Amino acid sequence: MTPDTHFKEGLAAGEIRLQRCAACDTHIFFPRVLCPACHGTDLTWVTASGAGEVYTFTTVRQRPERGGDYNVAMVELAEGVRMMTRVDGDPQAVKVGMPVTAYVGDIDGTPAVLCRKSEA
Repeated sequence: MTPDTHFKEGLAAGEIRLQRCAACDTHIFFPRVLCPACHGTDLTWVTASGAGEVYTFTTVRQRPERGGDYNVAMVELAEGVRMMTRVDGDPQAVKVGMPVTAYVGDIDGTPAVLCRKSEA
């Protein structure tokens, strides 16, 4: 099984899986076979906490009949990895540094990591 396949199986099971290097304890995203920090190959899988914050974002403009505007955001998770995702809700309400909670949602019938504004 490839690292990408393992990640996608996690999404299908409702989990956001990250790799962690046993040698240097670095969390890794996107899935790969070597640690980018130390080149170690002993990578284990952990479930992400889901806590994070918006690192940067842009708003994609669409006509209302095509679903309306939405955000594409780079979110930094508490584990230190960054991933491209969408932030639910009003696109105008998203701000850099805004705390978010990542979860497994659905984009066009495919499981995907999505985020919503944290309540805390």
